[in-house]
Amino acid sequence: MQRILVTGGAGFIGCNFVHYIMEHTRLHVTVLDKLTYAGNLGSLAGLPPERYDFVKGDICDASLVDQLVAATDAVVHFAAESHNDNSLQEPRPFVDTNLVGTFTLIEAARKHGTRFHHVSTDEVYGDLALDDPARFTEESVYRPTSPYSATKAGSDMLVRAWVRSFGLQATISNCSNNYGPFQHVEKFIPRQITNVLDGARPRLYGNGLNVRDWIHVEDHSSAVAAILRNGRIGETYLIGADGERSNREVVEKILVRMGQPVESYDLVTDRPGHDVRYAIDSTKLRRELGWSPRYGDFDAGLADTVRWYQENEDWWRPQKADTESNYAKQGH
Repeated sequence: MQRILVTGGAGFIGCNFVHYIMEHTRLHVTVLDKLTYAGNLGSLAGLPPERYDFVKGDICDASLVDQLVAATDAVVHFAAESHNDNSLQEPRPFVDTNLVGTFTLIEAARKHGTRFHHVSTDEVYGDLALDDPARFTEESVYRPTSPYSATKAGSDMLVRAWVRSFGLQATISNCSNNYGPFQHVEKFIPRQITNVLDGARPRLYGNGLNVRDWIHVEDHSSAVAAILRNGRIGETYLIGADGERSNREVVEKILVRMGQPVESYDLVTDRPGHDVRYAIDSTKLRRELGWSPRYGDFDAGLADTVRWYQENEDWWRPQKADTESNYAKQGH
């Protein structure tokens, strides 16, 4: 394997994966990204030009996708519409990108016999009760609860069907909530950090007790690289770092880290269908591929993330006003 195509490589998780590949391999990377509001070329600044190409385009563009897939050894598919609140306001872009876009890519991969890795989310499994000791596994039943998670569930099913019906050389990973550098300020952790930097109080949906299973984006990148290298074709691997924390606990940690009173946040009306708890069991990934997270300590990863946003205001500042305006329109 010498060349890989990374879709959505200017987005949060995709750009971090590109940086990881550049640092840890000798692969040539082509990034295909539509550059919606969530894509940022600044996240890819400084990459070596002899090993990196950028193509602005839509994964639903069959002609462009076919051309790029034909020239690569593997596709790593991060491109997705991924913000739950946006999916509740306008579902159609999620159907187009997450379903039609994935179909377009796997058809090209099938045609050219190209290795394909599909990046998905734990949200396809729905949620768990706060007092339930269970965690999601590769055998968990799909129970998506939003247009976002439903379209990601559908894209997973498309990949599985193409493996079974057409012999697509594919693997799938479902990951818990990512945090780290280059994450758009509409997302939970960077929104809270940048609110504090702006002198605003963080805001939590409902009672703030909803639980997410957090993983540093660098650990997600290393897991995807391991699956691409050694994962068994047709298999699904869950990626998690045992990072269960309530939203309230995360906000309080951010406030303390940034020198603010621990109670300096507000509760706002919960969003519709808000999942209660996510929890990932990544035993299969760890056992079969020998993977383990670098950031096993959530506090250490969060401290690095706070520091990154403090030191990179020029990256996130252009996004902030529009993001807060959109939230204000929704009463959040």
